[in-house]
Amino acid sequence: MKREIIEIDEEKCTGCGECIPNCHEGALQMIDGKARLISDLMCDGLGACIGHCPEGAIEIIEREAQPYDEIAVIKEMVKKGENTIIAHLTHLKDHNEIGFYNQGVKWMQENSENIDFDVDQIISLVHNGAPEEKESTPAACGCSDDEHNQDNNHHQHEHHHHEHDGGCPGSLSQSFNKPESAPAEQTGNVPSQLTHWPVQMHLINPAASHFQNSDLVLAADCVAFSLGDFHNKHLKGKTLAIACPKLDSNTDVYVQKLISLIDDAKVNTITVMKMTVPCCGGILQMAQIASQNASRKVPIKSITVDVNGKIQHEDWV
Repeated sequence: MKREIIEIDEEKCTGCGECIPNCHEGALQMIDGKARLISDLMCDGLGACIGHCPEGAIEIIEREAQPYDEIAVIKEMVKKGENTIIAHLTHLKDHNEIGFYNQGVKWMQENSENIDFDVDQIISLVHNGAPEEKESTPAACGCSDDEHNQDNNHHQHEHHHHEHDGGCPGSLSQSFNKPESAPAEQTGNVPSQLTHWPVQMHLINPAASHFQNSDLVLAADCVAFSLGDFHNKHLKGKTLAIACPKLDSNTDVYVQKLISLIDDAKVNTITVMKMTVPCCGGILQMAQIASQNASRKVPIKSITVDVNGKIQHEDWV
């Protein structure tokens, strides 16, 4: 499969760090004075970091890429030194990619004689100083061998079945226990607050009359399904556009439409509603890029929703 991913020219990179806070997926970090892509796994290829590089050291390339291969990645990472390895393994751990983490640890231990740093020490550092025994490392997460193999098989199956995700934590299956006794605030048919159609970003017409001087909600596709009170609390009296920054193609068109909504439709405000999963950060980036390139300036509010339907963060940006 082909996918887009960023590439950093280390000769041009001056280590200014301007790109780091603009990578919401956490795929970029400053290591040894250079911006580095520490994990192919988390780079969504949206390129929000590009516009913040004053040296033009970052570009998006398209290359053939098989489903994520931790062994291939770790082989390249060890060439960049122990600090890059620490950042990479920590990154996998923090995003609950334990199957891939175990693969990387196992490969390093099997090839430790050809690695220039102390592999066991690195593993201990990643585990916040907890000592690691070499015999137990096929299950470095603390699982038994059977649990480790089952976990790896699960991750490999998930990656084969969801190749477009690149292993995104947003595709991790979860179940929620909702209290059976929780009272419903309303009964019967709850009226929709949607006032226009279509709402998908590829289909909307920024020149449509309903967008004129409106307050726009730009929501990730999953938000309305997670928030039980989305219509009454967040959509009422506003216009709507929805998008998925991870799965939608040609999102450059979205930025142009948002610029038109700001400059031509003269929307009053934009409320960006996104999920907590890393791949959802791109929808806020689109709004910010559009705002930077529009002739008018509009207030942008960012609302982050977790998968349990709770508001985690709400602020004007």
